[in-house]
Amino acid sequence: MQYHQITEINDKHFRAMHELMGRVFPPEEVLEYDLWAEPLQDPGIRVFVAVLDGEVVGATEYRYYEDLGVAMTDFTIIGRDAIGVGPFLAGQRMEDLRKVVAASGGTLQGMFAEIYNPYLSEKLEFGGVKAMNPFVRREVLAHLGYRKLDFDYVHPSWHNDGEAVHGLDLCFMPIADAKQADVPAELVSTFLERYYAVLPQKPQAWYTMVEGLKGRERVGLKAI
Repeated sequence: MQYHQITEINDKHFRAMHELMGRVFPPEEVLEYDLWAEPLQDPGIRVFVAVLDGEVVGATEYRYYEDLGVAMTDFTIIGRDAIGVGPFLAGQRMEDLRKVVAASGGTLQGMFAEIYNPYLSEKLEFGGVKAMNPFVRREVLAHLGYRKLDFDYVHPSWHNDGEAVHGLDLCFMPIADAKQADVPAELVSTFLERYYAVLPQKPQAWYTMVEGLKGRERVGLKAI
């Protein structure tokens, strides 16, 4: 299996990756094909696919915020069951991320990820791939060390239509201190404002959520 980085929309594997995203995720979670051109050229956004015998069987996107000392897993997609795509992507992603952090001279305190709440997303098919079932994914991410940030989470639709998307939790995997019980609320609000700056149309529920975080000192980490 190969870990192949995609840096332009004309990459021979990009269309297959985008089609895989469309099969796995609901429409509001998938950025339109042409709108990927600019993000793929951003060196801070790391997009990779797992390729087996010429076929894209998985994908992941992540980024590192040097000034915050945290990373974000934008998505992880497993396109085929029982061939080890999940462990391969997780291992390769962390290896690459640590190289990025070392090259910048920074630190890595932890990693954010949005995780579907299985009790709110049971109707989603996720492309029929069993490994993408939200109950399975939640258990896997829990084993990796992710924990749920203790607040009600909502995020803007990637259709940039101002709609609020529910059914997910924002989670955090502590890396510098795996036993930490909470994180600074300012870190969470700053990260969210930075991460979603690309979407000018955001729902009022999102702004209310961020303002609520700014009124707190810490956000607890709960088991998922």
